[in-house]
Amino acid sequence: MTSSKQALAQSAPSADAAPGEQPGAARGAQGRGTPPPGPSSWRSRLYRWDMKASPYAFISPFFIFFGAFSLVPLLYTAWYSLHDVQLSDLDNQTWAGLDNYQNLLSSDFFWNSLWVTLLIGVISTVPQLIMAIGLAHLLNYKLRGSTVWRVVMLTPYATSVAAATLVFVLLYSWDGGMINWLLDFVGVDPINWRESDWGSKFAVSTIVIWRWTGYNALIYLAAMQAIPADLYESASLDGANRWQQFRHVTVPQLRPTILFTVVVSTIGATQLFGEPLLFGGVSGSKGGSGHQYQTLGLYMYDQGWIVGNLGKASAIAWSMFLILLLIAVINLLVSRRLRKS
Repeated sequence: MTSSKQALAQSAPSADAAPGEQPGAARGAQGRGTPPPGPSSWRSRLYRWDMKASPYAFISPFFIFFGAFSLVPLLYTAWYSLHDVQLSDLDNQTWAGLDNYQNLLSSDFFWNSLWVTLLIGVISTVPQLIMAIGLAHLLNYKLRGSTVWRVVMLTPYATSVAAATLVFVLLYSWDGGMINWLLDFVGVDPINWRESDWGSKFAVSTIVIWRWTGYNALIYLAAMQAIPADLYESASLDGANRWQQFRHVTVPQLRPTILFTVVVSTIGATQLFGEPLLFGGVSGSKGGSGHQYQTLGLYMYDQGWIVGNLGKASAIAWSMFLILLLIAVINLLVSRRLRKS
């Protein structure tokens, strides 16, 4: 009897094993989150600690760099905006409260730079996105050398801001520039693009359009390629031509992508700095002799590093940050409206 009970006890664990496996195979199968067997308790604790802490260790570099180079400067800028701080004497800080913000609201230069930023943003964003959708629609069809054309679309984005702006400075030169040469060829008087009010805004906007149209076109192209082909086939069976398919199939399917590019382009226009600075040359930080193309970024740079009023420059930076938050809220409301529709 004793030997038969021992035989049953030895054969019982092997009942869960699959045919052809060793008796201890099923018992040795462990889940991924199960600590390794063993009498040592410190190994089990170390295993559990590793399973819980490893994900946080993997993502910690991002938060460390974000805190060191984004969050801390942002909070320090907010502290500076509430003080009277001069670049020549950083150790002496006088509490000013909201005086810097009140000075901005009563400053004609601030409202001028805000208006210029809005105008350049509209002039550069609307044609840019319209041309990007058109280019993406052309690239979406089977063309010869489509890969080459996609690389060509991305080339302006990869070009340095300084290099691209200096080329456009030569194109818009008052004496000998190609743009004025073409205008003279068709009988139009040359334009002093740097000193002109609307001409300078148009010139800066063309630099932005040239740099970012191809980038947005590739974003639209990726979204177009994700549209199901069944929709186009159904529209074709209903007698819709290519233009009607584009209007009633492509554009409605691109609404979330269009909203994304509008928001990103608006944020970029709010932070516009390099193009007008280099376009203006000596008077670049002032946005021209009459501040005709001085954006918020240029106004902040002028107050902080030319005038030396870091407190006011910090207030301008936080004003730009609040404007971007407002844009994000509008984006959220419009996104919800699109989802409901």
